[in-house]
Amino acid sequence: MKHSTKLTAVLATTLGLATGAAYAGKYQDATLLFKNAAQSADFFKNSYAYAIFPTVGEGGFVVGAAHGRGRVYSRGIRVGDTAVTQLSVGWQAGGAAYSEIIFFQDKRALDEFESGNFQFGAGASVVAISSGAGAGVGTMGAGAGASAGMKDAAVVGAYNHGMAVFTIVKGGLMASASLEGEKFSYTARRGT
Repeated sequence: MKHSTKLTAVLATTLGLATGAAYAGKYQDATLLFKNAAQSADFFKNSYAYAIFPTVGEGGFVVGAAHGRGRVYSRGIRVGDTAVTQLSVGWQAGGAAYSEIIFFQDKRALDEFESGNFQFGAGASVVAISSGAGAGVGTMGAGAGASAGMKDAAVVGAYNHGMAVFTIVKGGLMASASLEGEKFSYTARRGT
């Protein structure tokens, strides 16, 4: 009986670590995609912090909705968790999943986001990175990259009110990408 209890404990711990690693892995994979895309790569070196959303699901027909969970990192350290929701009305059809990253130019921009009630306004813009960036996960590990054409792309993002936003479509088809109406919640990690 003692052996089965120990085996159960070992299996539970192993499964917990594997699940936690897979969960953490999706953040690492999404971050690697943006680090390898010409449009967003330099922002990792020059930004104060960033929020990464590995998967935001979006869909709609006339009325649309999107939701995703993310993490906030400052100087390479995870400082909090975040979630995004968006409702929109207007012409739209389809559904998509995409990754999104928000770079914060300075502490003021991060503080505004961390207020817990942040929302992008009508003037916010996003740089949509084309499917030239890609990633894969297999038995040999995870990998990501961007095509040579993407490394030479002239389209580069810029900070707008201290924030720069990039997306990479993962699957599906949406007619447009818009930040207007995206609302964010934020929870600081304990001990930070």
